Amino acid sequence: MLQNPENTICITGGAGFIGCNLIHLLIKEFAVKIVNLDKLTYAGNLESLEEVKDNERYIFEKVDICDEVKITQILQKYKPIAFLNLAAESHVDRSIDSPEEFIKTNILGTYNLLECIRKYYKQLNTEAKSQFRFLHVSTDEVFGSLNENDYFTEKTPYQPNSPYSASKASSDHLVRAWQHTYQIPTLITNCSNNYGPYQFPEKLIPLNIYNALQNKPITIYGNGSNVRDWIYVEDHCRGILKVLTDGLIGESYNIGSSNEKNNLELIELICKLLDEIQPRPDGISYKKQITFINDRPGHDQRYAIDATKMKNDLDWTAHESLESGLRKTIEWYLRNLGWLKRIMSGEYKGQRLGTVS
Repeated sequence: MLQNPENTICITGGAGFIGCNLIHLLIKEFAVKIVNLDKLTYAGNLESLEEVKDNERYIFEKVDICDEVKITQILQKYKPIAFLNLAAESHVDRSIDSPEEFIKTNILGTYNLLECIRKYYKQLNTEAKSQFRFLHVSTDEVFGSLNENDYFTEKTPYQPNSPYSASKASSDHLVRAWQHTYQIPTLITNCSNNYGPYQFPEKLIPLNIYNALQNKPITIYGNGSNVRDWIYVEDHCRGILKVLTDGLIGESYNIGSSNEKNNLELIELICKLLDEIQPRPDGISYKKQITFINDRPGHDQRYAIDATKMKNDLDWTAHESLESGLRKTIEWYLRNLGWLKRIMSGEYKGQRLGTVS
């Protein structure tokens, strides 16, 4: 599918963090044509795709996934063999402040895509139908919070605890329903926390790399005991493509790398790597800048993915350890401080989000 230069795939949210990394990977290693559909909200940044913008295999279309007319026109124009939905409002803190945007994009937007895909798929010939796939990228947060011994599997019941995770859980259920009811060839992936190049700096890792380098407080919610399973974004992107090409229709796949750390351990590892790669001028460890702040409302304690199905069924495992991935991430941000500073010069300047008044 991906090595055929005659094939086209559509990717929604391609100007976002995971989407742009996926496009870079596809341009670098595969032959397929790519149509990037993005609304360009605050987190969508075409500068992240500067290196590929003139590639003959890459096309950008500015479009809202809630726009039925434009989505339909794009499907008819490009006739994709696959459609990957990465468009989403994704930051928990923002969902606490403004849940309505999450409901609109993540639920209504997914519904609109499914309806447009249903009509498009119906008109395809038998051969095209046998190849077409709709892949919906979701999150492990739909499963809720874990105790210290459990892991999320594909059979874990949904128990979302934030407006963000509730909206993503709803979209997952829509995808499943459209596959079961209308026989649309769908796939779902649920990933653990991503990090790496091009991540918008409202998220924990890029925000605190920036804060450290600017001699600002390195902030940690609560006492730092909340645990996350971290995956380097390129590993995640390769997992998505593995599911797209080899996954079974109607199935969901958990993509994780078994790299659990609580937030304090994670920040201390970042500080350790920064001490080595870019020491402070005064020679003191960046740990001096660590500051604990009031916890996020309703903060889930632990996420951890069991990716056994990916390994056993699709022969996929993550490549990067947390330390190797963080090293690559820090080195990327140090090489691209201009990119980071231009983002921080806009409306978002690292301020605290997600407080309940």
